[in-house]
Amino acid sequence: MIPLAPWQSRVYEKALASLETGRLGHGLLFCGPAHMGKRAVAERLAQRMLCTGHGGAIDPCGACRSCRLCASRSQTDPVVETRPDGSLAHPWGHPGHPDLSLVGYAINEKARPPKPRTEIVIEQIRRLSEQMSLSPQYGEAKVAIIDPAEAVNHAAANALLKTLEEPVPGRYLFMVSAHPARLSATIRSRCQKFEFRLPPRAEAVEWLRRQGHGDDAAAEALEAARGHPGMAAEWLREGGLQVRREVSDDLLAVAEGRAPVVETAKRWVADGHGELRLRFAADLAVARASDGLTDPARSRSLAAWFDRANRARELLRTTVRADLVVVELLMAWRATQARRPVAGHRG
Repeated sequence: MIPLAPWQSRVYEKALASLETGRLGHGLLFCGPAHMGKRAVAERLAQRMLCTGHGGAIDPCGACRSCRLCASRSQTDPVVETRPDGSLAHPWGHPGHPDLSLVGYAINEKARPPKPRTEIVIEQIRRLSEQMSLSPQYGEAKVAIIDPAEAVNHAAANALLKTLEEPVPGRYLFMVSAHPARLSATIRSRCQKFEFRLPPRAEAVEWLRRQGHGDDAAAEALEAARGHPGMAAEWLREGGLQVRREVSDDLLAVAEGRAPVVETAKRWVADGHGELRLRFAADLAVARASDGLTDPARSRSLAAWFDRANRARELLRTTVRADLVVVELLMAWRATQARRPVAGHRG
């Protein structure tokens, strides 16, 4: 069983304590920044609740039939393959345990070709309600995990609210969200909230070291991720820091007129990492605005460009031509930096 990170363990143990003392709610909301392991904690808690051999231990036993079923879910029958922005979504597959339901972006079979939906629809919630109304096949509990919960559309949310308002003993609904404010206030009010927070820097650095990363790389990644260890680890694994350095160089070259805007924009979106590059570009603009070298007017213009970069990230998730969105953004960057070339950032 994969060990939980320290910040995950704190949330898990808090939820487990509520379970053991009979204070665990029917609906739980696991919320906090993306890439903090919220779903991992939800799945661990679900397995522990379904485990029949834990003997009071903190973790599920991993050996009973329920644990084996939780571990045996198929990866060949995916709930979803990709998110709307093209990134990998939940490779859950079919839940192996009959008392564990998993709800994410489903494949829209009516589309030609079939593709992932961009929201969780009412039919999924209705099926979930039917499943949760059945008696457990093992033990006395049934658990459902909805991730991302903010993707539940309006009609589905109304159906979900009915399930939350009419709890059945032994039925638990876990909702996982990086954007809980997008959930209706009524749904949030009916959930027991477990919030994930960024850990202290020393704890994050030590955790990154235990993942096999060197001190310098861990420190650089953590600084770039603004203290977010999960994001830092992902960038270290997948080369995100190198992409960030390239974005810094490109912004400098565009500002100085050494790089053609159109070709740079096409390169930024050609490999599917356009949204990541825009995130890095926005972060670098913030760093430039706060480095003490700019006057108030330039700081305001950089802040405006930061907002524009984030709007561009949203546009990349639509059907607009990504390269044209980035061309306009880079032209605005060049105009913003016209009076004084921007210094390169490596952090």
